[in-house]
Amino acid sequence: MKNVWKTISRSTRTAKFGLVVMALWIIVAVLAPVIAPYDINDIDIAQRLAPPAWEKKGTIEHVLGTDQLGRDVLTRLIYGSRISLIVGIVAGAVGMVIGVVLGLIAGYFGGAVDAIISRMIDVMLAFPFIFLAMLLVAALGSSLGNVIIVLGITGWVPYARTIRAQVLSVKEKEFVKAANAIGCRDLRIIFKQILPSVVDSAIILGTMDVGTNILAEASLTFLGLGIPPSIATWGNMIANGRDYIFNAGWLTTIPGIALLIGCLSINFVGDWLRDVRDPRLRGVD
Repeated sequence: MKNVWKTISRSTRTAKFGLVVMALWIIVAVLAPVIAPYDINDIDIAQRLAPPAWEKKGTIEHVLGTDQLGRDVLTRLIYGSRISLIVGIVAGAVGMVIGVVLGLIAGYFGGAVDAIISRMIDVMLAFPFIFLAMLLVAALGSSLGNVIIVLGITGWVPYARTIRAQVLSVKEKEFVKAANAIGCRDLRIIFKQILPSVVDSAIILGTMDVGTNILAEASLTFLGLGIPPSIATWGNMIANGRDYIFNAGWLTTIPGIALLIGCLSINFVGDWLRDVRDPRLRGVD
């Protein structure tokens, strides 16, 4: 733990900013039912489109204002943070598992297996990521589970490409050749010898992928192909507020800013992890 705090204390300002934002984000998401000022389904038509507290007619009762149904924007923003984290982390984990396994298999066995997986990667790269996700969500239907599945099965390509390239190098190392020489099984070599050598890259990619998945979910939801409107998400908040952008701009601006800051903080942390975990980028004391 001491080494962890020492590493954090020596990190850049952007990394510290990202870590603080992510920590607060996680705390808010976990404690949403406790810290949210209102119930997420509370509707008060008499208070519809109430401006934020800092505007002329705003009140402290609704610090960030209300939406077209009189629902508290701060409450929906807090609950929406949970959906964003769930989608980002779970979809990233699904993509990581698929990509790492395929990358390990392709890099280690080579030959026809490598050729097949490489062609699969080429096919996936031939389609824009968001376009492919839109097609799959439209086919499967709009739901939180389907969005996670789609983002997971379309997000494995960067992991597979990176891990495959690293495995091609690692499998030529002496410790892998020694394991082969004494008759270790292939699966043991892959998961006991090679995987620990490439897992850092997967973790770094996974951190970056969380932000990518959050943005993708918001984009799909904004287009009406993601999570149903009945569920409070940042993408739904932006989509619902676009019809009132000229007289109630906070409905789109506030969740948009939250999305921007959240994804930036994730990228800052990912850059920091890359610098810390990659020996070629790490400073020498």
